[in-house]
Amino acid sequence: MTATAAKGLPGELMMWVLIFSELAVFGAGLAIFLVLRLFDPGGFAEAQTALLPALAGTNTVVLITSGYLAARATRDTAKARAFLIPAALLGVLFLVLKGIEFRHKADLGITFETHDFFMFYYLLTGFHAAHVVAGIIILVLVAWTRVPAHIQTGAAFWHMVDLVWILLFPVVYLL
Repeated sequence: MTATAAKGLPGELMMWVLIFSELAVFGAGLAIFLVLRLFDPGGFAEAQTALLPALAGTNTVVLITSGYLAARATRDTAKARAFLIPAALLGVLFLVLKGIEFRHKADLGITFETHDFFMFYYLLTGFHAAHVVAGIIILVLVAWTRVPAHIQTGAAFWHMVDLVWILLFPVVYLL
């Protein structure tokens, strides 16, 4: 089903179904994280000191820039590849920086079992990283098409990845 059948949504309807279901999953995870934080604010605050907020902030800029490039691809489908490949490469940079952050936690001996904060930190950011991998693959695949609906569909998924990070970053790193 195309965008016209979905009353003006850009891209494919089934991608929007996937996007909304993924947002619900991330939303539930964030809600549980916040509820647990209410019961252990001191433990969560102490655990949060092991994070690297400057690196996560850099990753935020990387994803926002990548999202901008994906949006540009939807405006000029003839030049979509010139925007989508750099967007995908910025996704790879995001993963490299996230890997550095995960390695930092491993070097400190921090695991899922260290504290509830880290269990949700790894679950939420790891699940997000898996979506970044999927998004990179999607961006690369649609970079070789000039079909506007395909480019819009890929960009819509990538924007969901951006949105989730924009929600995760302040909740996990800044609150």
